[in-house]
Amino acid sequence: MSDESPPAAAPEIAAAPEKKPESWGATIRFLFVLFVATLIVRSFVFAPFMIPSGSMLPNLAIGDYLFVTKWPYGWSRYSMPFGLGSFSGRIWGRLPDRGDIVVFRSPGGEDYDIVKRVIGLPGDRIAVRDGVVILNGRPVPRERIADYAMPVSPNSECRLTGSDPAARRISTPDGQVCLYPRYRETLPEGRSYDVLDQGRTQLDDFEEIVVPEGRLFMMGDNRDDSADSRVPAEVGGVGLLPVENVLGEAFVAFWSTDGSAEWLKPWTWFTAARWSRIGNLY
Repeated sequence: MSDESPPAAAPEIAAAPEKKPESWGATIRFLFVLFVATLIVRSFVFAPFMIPSGSMLPNLAIGDYLFVTKWPYGWSRYSMPFGLGSFSGRIWGRLPDRGDIVVFRSPGGEDYDIVKRVIGLPGDRIAVRDGVVILNGRPVPRERIADYAMPVSPNSECRLTGSDPAARRISTPDGQVCLYPRYRETLPEGRSYDVLDQGRTQLDDFEEIVVPEGRLFMMGDNRDDSADSRVPAEVGGVGLLPVENVLGEAFVAFWSTDGSAEWLKPWTWFTAARWSRIGNLY
């Protein structure tokens, strides 16, 4: 009789549970949650905005992509994407400060957004004389500084306004640039920013008005190339902007392109980038 014990049985290895394929229902739920989250962020927190014109040069250039913050001024029906809003007025609304760069819905009835700087608040008296803003009876100080040299690119041509524009296009070792006369403007509260002024144009004079309650007086920083509150909304300008139309405040540039990129050539997306503008805060 053998003293050896029979070999122990090998332990049974539990079979791995069979992985079930993800159902269409789970995918649809994920996409729905993602859509709702995007809608909430887009409506109440941030929204992207692309600069379509040179009216805010030198501070915003054509091809700049910004994030616009929604919460600083509260929310109106225009804050909601896809035309979802149907209420009037603003929720937790407050007025912008003078000097804020604001994105707003066109007051002329068109469904597109515009960006300008707030110059006048309700109750302010505003006029423009020889290109100088007169705020509540006093000229807003401005100082002549070095010309703004704008690189000429596919989306940023040299626009010369007026009968005898002061801007000029010149050649440099790095390519063509457009030189615009530049000034440093300072509001009564001490806020300063750069503006462009090419000389005498029709926009250089504007008779004094009082900004009514619920309205804002907006101006582009490129003073001779901006259809802003100096131009009635009925003829393509902004007129006196209803506060309800305000969407938010310009916050930061997350991308900028000179317009030379081609969709079918991905490497041009990077060669067209204006890296020095990305990250600019407003």
